[in-house]
Amino acid sequence: MNKISYKTYYNDRLKEVDFHGQQTHPLYVQVTYERKTIFFKSYYFELFSKPRFFLDVPGAGAKGPELELAIRKEHEVIDFIIEKHRDDFSLEIFKDAYAYYSKDVCDLAEAGYRDYLFTFFWDEGSPYLGDLVKHGGKHVVAYDLTRDFKRNFQKERYDKLVKNSFEHSPPYLPLYGFMSERKRWPELCLTMMEWRSIEVTVAFKAYLDRVYPDINGLELVKEVNKLPYTSK
Repeated sequence: MNKISYKTYYNDRLKEVDFHGQQTHPLYVQVTYERKTIFFKSYYFELFSKPRFFLDVPGAGAKGPELELAIRKEHEVIDFIIEKHRDDFSLEIFKDAYAYYSKDVCDLAEAGYRDYLFTFFWDEGSPYLGDLVKHGGKHVVAYDLTRDFKRNFQKERYDKLVKNSFEHSPPYLPLYGFMSERKRWPELCLTMMEWRSIEVTVAFKAYLDRVYPDINGLELVKEVNKLPYTSK
């Protein structure tokens, strides 16, 4: 295989943007193969820029992820793709693989889960709570919000919310719950690269058997594999 080179860099041709209080040029990636070069915006720069990764705790202060986290995640997924396609690498194959393996499956599922909560609360006679979840709570992790529902709702209502979510939304709750047992802030994501490993799939099935014993784990794994590569 011919030499493949890549680098991450801050694109100073573009205006600076806010990264959790830090002004910075957007992070980009450059990949070169057979004298051809492609450039694209870092997926992980976009991901970790999202408000849900910003911590703001009363009395303890506020902070966001470091930019180095996005750089490290880029190197991980690019190295993985290069190794996986050692015998058939091309820039077109790389672009398709990057669009797939880089994605955070929790992020892919969250928008659909928020849409479900919006409809659920309207149907339950709490339309303004539904509006708040969909339109005013993007800085709050939907999984953490659901845990607060458990503390504050009657058990019957909470159980209905969770049960119906498996029928009317992507499997966000089990995905984020599984991920949060394995990861710590700020790296609260589960990439498709990680998800497609046998070790993670087996561990996820064990998590489902323990936390959601009534759910068909194999069908849920198939549902995750069918998630679209883009999120809202």
